[in-house]
Amino acid sequence: LRNILFFTMLANKIVMLFRTTRMCILALTFITFISSMFIANDMALLTFLPLAYYALSSTGNERLIAFTFIMQNIAANLGGMLTPFGNPQNLYLYTKFNIGNIEFMEIMFPPFALAIGLITLCCLCVRSEPLRITYTPIKKHPVRMTVYLVLFALSVVIVFRVIPYYYGLIVILGTLLAMDRKALRKVDYPLLLTFTAFFVFSGNMSRIDAVRECLGSLLEKNTLVVSTLSCQVISNVPSAILLAQFTDNYRDLLVGVNIGGVGTLISSLASLITFNEYRRVCPEKTWSYLLMFTMLNVAFLVVMLGFMLVCPS
Repeated sequence: LRNILFFTMLANKIVMLFRTTRMCILALTFITFISSMFIANDMALLTFLPLAYYALSSTGNERLIAFTFIMQNIAANLGGMLTPFGNPQNLYLYTKFNIGNIEFMEIMFPPFALAIGLITLCCLCVRSEPLRITYTPIKKHPVRMTVYLVLFALSVVIVFRVIPYYYGLIVILGTLLAMDRKALRKVDYPLLLTFTAFFVFSGNMSRIDAVRECLGSLLEKNTLVVSTLSCQVISNVPSAILLAQFTDNYRDLLVGVNIGGVGTLISSLASLITFNEYRRVCPEKTWSYLLMFTMLNVAFLVVMLGFMLVCPS
């Protein structure tokens, strides 16, 4: 979709609809927030980060790209917490502990509501300036666009497990090999290997007796804090898989591995997706991005963890 300038066209429409920087960033952030509830946080970021980049770069607001990416990242991680399929750790815990749909949403609603308030407050701090788009003619590719939108819809269906992933993989790979081999060369394979390494690491750790005894003891004392801090070191999905073996307190574990998705760069694998996308479009500003990312994420983590300790679900 990026190769055929789909996001450029969509960005133009968003800029024309939301005419100020503040409203545009609010819209981009909450589109990501809401979509993460239905298509998972990773898919939401892969879809809407390019949209944010084109919307801001086409209006000469490159200085706001880092902030917007970070807010989209936070929105994707925290927006997906409300539904069982909003992120992988939710789906795993929902299945493992057989949590009911109503109970699941009751557990997650307090941090979800707090996240909405915090994200809105941060976005409202952006100075409201008029957006002026620099129009450039875009060559349209209706056939390829239709095909890629169908492939995107197929990817979403796979996420919902409507069809087996291997059927979708065959169709998507076959289509890209026939129509756009460049897209396959642009896949971030090192990131995929990083994901795999985290899962292997968490699986191996759970088999070490000393680790099992230590984690079991710590989780008995405070499941919420331990699960939140674990995410900062080994990420949220591996933390959910690892810690679920040592506790029956799924309520605090569920909250912990969700709010623990904010914090360090590796607290959520979705954050690595955002970082890699920013590094691709703004390679010369990586360190300033990391500084802003850490400040905002740690602030969110402290406020949300403090709130949940005082007002548990």
